Amino acid sequence: MAPLPVLRAALLVSFSVLLTVLLGFGLPALLNTGTRVLGLPESSVTECIVGLYLLFVLYMATPRIPRGLVEVKGRAVFVTGCDSGFGLALSKHLHKLGFTVYAGCLLKDKGGEGAKELEEFHSDRMKVVQLDVCSEEQVNQAVEYIRENLEDADRGLWAVVNNAGLSTFGEVEFTSMDTYRKLSEVNLWGSIRVTKAVLPLIRKAKGRVVNISSMMGRMGSALSSPYCISKYGVEAFSDCLRYEMKTWGVKVSIVEPGNFMAATGIMTRESMNNTANKLWSEAPAHVQEDYGKARFEMLMAHVRSNSNSGQKDISPVLEDITDAIMSKRPYTRYHPMEPHWWIRVQLMTHLPAAMSDFLYF
Repeated sequence: MAPLPVLRAALLVSFSVLLTVLLGFGLPALLNTGTRVLGLPESSVTECIVGLYLLFVLYMATPRIPRGLVEVKGRAVFVTGCDSGFGLALSKHLHKLGFTVYAGCLLKDKGGEGAKELEEFHSDRMKVVQLDVCSEEQVNQAVEYIRENLEDADRGLWAVVNNAGLSTFGEVEFTSMDTYRKLSEVNLWGSIRVTKAVLPLIRKAKGRVVNISSMMGRMGSALSSPYCISKYGVEAFSDCLRYEMKTWGVKVSIVEPGNFMAATGIMTRESMNNTANKLWSEAPAHVQEDYGKARFEMLMAHVRSNSNSGQKDISPVLEDITDAIMSKRPYTRYHPMEPHWWIRVQLMTHLPAAMSDFLYF
C-alpha cells in the first residue's frame, strides 16, 4: 500500500482536477455575470479562484519541508499513557532515537504488561514511573522523580507528551454526567495537571509541550459528545498555552490523530457491548420509552461495526509527535489521518455549518 503522504497527494490532485473542471466550466458564467454587474473584467475572478486553489493544493500535497533538527544527546522526554497504544510505541521509538524517556504508566504498580515491557529494556535511558494523571499526588511524585534523575538538572526537561486518554460513545441522553466528568478529568484536566507540574522544567530547557488531541477536537460527531468536549478543551488549552509560552521560547504543538481504533484497540467489540448494555440499563425510563430498544440497538450496531476500523499502522502518529519534539520549527498542529478524514475536517471547520451539516449529517 502506498504511504499516507502519497495517497493524500494523489487524492488532493484528483480532487483539484474535479474542482478545477467545475470552476472552469460551471462557475465562470455565474461569476462573469456578477463581474459584469460590478464592471470588472470577465475573466479575473475565475482565474484568481482557479489559481489560488491550485496553489493551495500544491501546498498541501508538497511533502514536509525539512526545518532542521535539535540534538538528541542528553535530552529527556516525559510521556504519559504508556501502558499501551501510542504511548507505549512512542516510548520505544524515542528511546531508539537516543532520548532519555520517562514513561508514565497507570498500571506500573499493578504489574501492567506495558510497564513490564518497557522495564525489560534495562536501560538507563528508559525510566518507567507510576502515573495516574487524575492524581495530583502521583503527578507531583513523577515530576519530582524526573527532576532528581535528570542528567543535567540545569538543562531542564526537553519535552512532555500528554498522551494519556480515554474514549467512549453514546448519545447525550444515554450518557451519564459521571462519564462526561471522567473523560474530561483524564483527557483534559490530566493534560493540564501534568503540564502545570512539569512546566518549570520545560521552560528551563526552552523545550516542547506536545498534546495529543484528536480530529474530534476539531469537529463534533454524533454519539461522541463526552470525547469531543474533552478534546475540544485540549485544543483550547494548547492554544492558550502556546500564546503564553512564546515569551519563554517554549513550543506547544497539538497532534490530532484520525481513526486508529484498529491499531490501538482503544475500543474493542467486547468493551463496546459492555458500554452499550450499561447505557441502556442506566438510562431513565422515559428516555428508553422515547428512543425505543430497536432504535438504540440500531445505533449501537453502527458503533460496533467501527470497532476494528481505521488505520492499523500508527507510524504517521509517531512521526508527527517526533517532528513536534525534534524539529527546530515544529508545526502548531499535526493531522495524522486518512485523506478522507483530513478533507472532512477541512470542510467542517471552514464551510458554513449549514453546508457541512448537509454534507455529513
